Amino acid sequence: MKYIIFLAGVAAVFLLAYLVSNDRKKIKYRPILTMLGLQLILTYFLLNTGVGLVIIKGISKLFEKLLGYAGAGIDFVFGGLANEAAMPFFLNVLLPIVFISVLIGIAQHFRILPFIIKWVGFALSKVNGLGRLESYNAVASAVFGQSEVFISVKKLLGHMPKHRLYTLCTSAMSTVSASILGAYMTMIDPKYVVTALVLNLFGGFIIANIINPYEVTSDDDIIEIEEEKQTFFEMLGEYIMDGFKVAVIVGAMLLGFVALIALINDVFDMVFGITFQTMLGYVFAPVAFLVGIPWSEAVSAGTIMATKLVSNEFVAMMDLAKYAKNMSDRTIGIVSVFLVSFANFSSIGIITGAVKGLHEEQGNTVARFGLKLLYGATLVSILSAAIAGLFL
Repeated sequence: MKYIIFLAGVAAVFLLAYLVSNDRKKIKYRPILTMLGLQLILTYFLLNTGVGLVIIKGISKLFEKLLGYAGAGIDFVFGGLANEAAMPFFLNVLLPIVFISVLIGIAQHFRILPFIIKWVGFALSKVNGLGRLESYNAVASAVFGQSEVFISVKKLLGHMPKHRLYTLCTSAMSTVSASILGAYMTMIDPKYVVTALVLNLFGGFIIANIINPYEVTSDDDIIEIEEEKQTFFEMLGEYIMDGFKVAVIVGAMLLGFVALIALINDVFDMVFGITFQTMLGYVFAPVAFLVGIPWSEAVSAGTIMATKLVSNEFVAMMDLAKYAKNMSDRTIGIVSVFLVSFANFSSIGIITGAVKGLHEEQGNTVARFGLKLLYGATLVSILSAAIAGLFL
């Protein structure tokens, strides 16, 4: 039964992508099937083999250590502020982003990250049916984040056709930045964070190949990466401030979204006798079922999945912790994989603003296909969840 539901889920995702395809005749099925096969192999390797579990435990331990180092700085600055036995979300989950951001800056400064991004991107371009720029952007998005990645290709933005810009934005919305991984790992099992990262990387290319197929000629496949020359301490200051800005922005968005959802829930409960989130749960229940979640848990899982779409992944992860005691481990795993991406309505504004700040006209182009961008990125999350469900 699990295999039948998996096939139905994948078929539904592909059909939904096919229905909005810009040019169905140009869809390249071979790269799509190749990447789907790679997703299946890598997910099995990560979740069901001893070596995969060792790798995930190693990554988990690394981030645990890094969060411990970050905690030393946080305790020095904010020690004594937290109530005893309380878990202050901003201090324990968001502020470590500052330290992780610093480490990314150091790796960037010493040319470690550019080397990794370049060659991983090159390898991806051999299997995804797209160009080197698209491949670079997908890997870079997973390191720098959905808005910062466009700074590195800002020289090319003005010359980029709409179809290539869509693929770049889909990759940015489907992945998550490395600086925020530690925060996720304090809220959900690290193995699902790592698995989702791998799945979303390929999933973004798969969905883009269906919704937005095109050919890239060798003349057009140019990568010009914008690199800022800074001293080591200038870089440290910049990345510290960037990390702090991300922490504050995420905190502000959480404050606003959690409060707004609480208000809307109360209004819906008074008027309709059902909360807004529960209503969304019924709407998303079929989606939850198609990714392998039992029907008895589909409404609860659908509620969390929908919450992520209308607010953000942090709000949904907090809700998952509340619902977890009534969910099976398998359902928690599938929902966790679904949550690890930036696919939500607020990301449309973030990506549009980032591109607009670099190129006004292209920012307007992104705004026009914003809903289609979110549609594609959400399909990536659904596909990742369905594949995870097959091996859990």
